[in-house]
Amino acid sequence: MDNASVIKVFSLSGLNYTMEYRVTLFCFTLLYYLIIWMVNVALIVTIIVDRSLHEPMYIFLCNLCISGLYGTAGFYPKFLMDLLSPLHVISYGGCLLQSFVIHSFSGSELSILALMAYDRYIAICRPLVYHSVMTKQVISLLVFFSWLLPLSCMFMNTMSIIQYKLCGSYIQKLYCSNWSIGKLACSTSIANIIIAYFNIVFYFCHFVFIVWTYMYLIRTCLISKENRGKFMQTCVPHLISLISFTFVVLLDLMYMRFGSRDIAQSLHNFISIESLLLPSIMNPLIYGLKLTKVRNRILGFIREQR
Repeated sequence: MDNASVIKVFSLSGLNYTMEYRVTLFCFTLLYYLIIWMVNVALIVTIIVDRSLHEPMYIFLCNLCISGLYGTAGFYPKFLMDLLSPLHVISYGGCLLQSFVIHSFSGSELSILALMAYDRYIAICRPLVYHSVMTKQVISLLVFFSWLLPLSCMFMNTMSIIQYKLCGSYIQKLYCSNWSIGKLACSTSIANIIIAYFNIVFYFCHFVFIVWTYMYLIRTCLISKENRGKFMQTCVPHLISLISFTFVVLLDLMYMRFGSRDIAQSLHNFISIESLLLPSIMNPLIYGLKLTKVRNRILGFIREQR
């Protein structure tokens, strides 16, 4: 019999705390999750309502915030329930779904950051053709594929995981991921390995593309004071988002593969969820504070309410 048909429930690790401590953690986590929703929804609604913000950069930013809400929805509701539950388990189907959502969120995040880098490259390095290149049709296609490709890549990955014969049901993490499920496999096939490495190469190309655009952006800004102003206003927030996202994802990947089991459980938990903690709240705050049009529109709305 296929072992995968026997295992219906996975056990999650990392919540070996007292009930009093878990209730406190529940309150802080719930507050943090509500803040994530509040700042992201505020930015999304501001961009949708204000027609002056219906420009490529703000449309991509709106999708970046939607991506943040999508990714955190795959983790926080289940995590909050686990904090108040004596049993930390997840069904086989639920585990695959959670893994799909979290991984596709990371993919869409990087895809949208790549689009934002391309938009800034055209706006600063080739301003004369900006409006002829970044048309409504092109923007719609870019946004569509920035969601379709990550969802398709992670769907293929998830389908390959379903074929695994599992020899265990204990996941050494607060949530499900492809890597943690793969570690439970009795064996892997060539198809699984090919799909995994295809996804790695595909998103590494995204990163190379972003680096390439910034090489041209920096070179262009060095010879123009006006372009330096544009760079500081619009590229610095993007660069901060990119660096923070890349750092937390790489740290998580490196720890999954080479991390020691001897470190404290709390530190292990933080490293495993930091990609779901930082980007989703940093992006709307950084852009909301730095981009003048967005900041002025939000402040104007707050004054109107008074």
